[in-house]
Amino acid sequence: MIKAPEKSSVLGLPIHLLDNYSQWLLQRQREGHGAHVVTLNAEMAMLGEKNPQVAEAIKEADLVIPDGAGVVIYLGIRGKKQQRCPGIELAESLIEGLARPGELIAFYGGKPGVADLAADKWRDSLPGVSIITNHGYLSDEEQCRWLEVLSQKQPRLILVGLGVPRQEYWIRQHRHLCPGAIWIGVGGSFDVWSGLIDRAPRFFRDNHLEWFYRLYQEPWRWRRMLVLPLFFLRSFLH
Repeated sequence: MIKAPEKSSVLGLPIHLLDNYSQWLLQRQREGHGAHVVTLNAEMAMLGEKNPQVAEAIKEADLVIPDGAGVVIYLGIRGKKQQRCPGIELAESLIEGLARPGELIAFYGGKPGVADLAADKWRDSLPGVSIITNHGYLSDEEQCRWLEVLSQKQPRLILVGLGVPRQEYWIRQHRHLCPGAIWIGVGGSFDVWSGLIDRAPRFFRDNHLEWFYRLYQEPWRWRRMLVLPLFFLRSFLH
């Protein structure tokens, strides 16, 4: 039986510490258990501290990973050495791990056409991968049909790009439809895979500056980024 990961906390929210999150999830799935994965960063931690619904969704997840550099720094201040695990990289590792006959993956979210384009890029680079898609602007009727598709086809991996916290709420509400699946909120990953936006170069990722590169690409995010200095202050005072 797979061993439960070590558990710590960030601003009172759970965080799980592992060397290889993808391996742990795939082993858990082989043992017959699905999982809801939350990718925690500083912005989400601050939101969870203010919003009880967000905090509850995070606390109910089966695995909470350190997606943001701020979370890793927060843990390091408390003597917990943990490598950052960006949600997009975890998702990529799981897609590669499930790219075999009989394994189905679902992409849900983004603007119309984006998830389709992301799936096409994966099909080109990883022959044999099987992906179904839908965008994140469905009518109520279309939503019902999409849920029926998921229930009938039982994908093994369901990636949801609806933004925080909408994607966490949606997974929490519907994960019972595919209890054996790994469900992950992946934010804007479909935009990256589709080629609509570029991910930060390695230098920025390795030096905890990916947030800065994203702000450069999407300057309208500046208000959201204001939580970062507050989070670092809380890291030392909490």
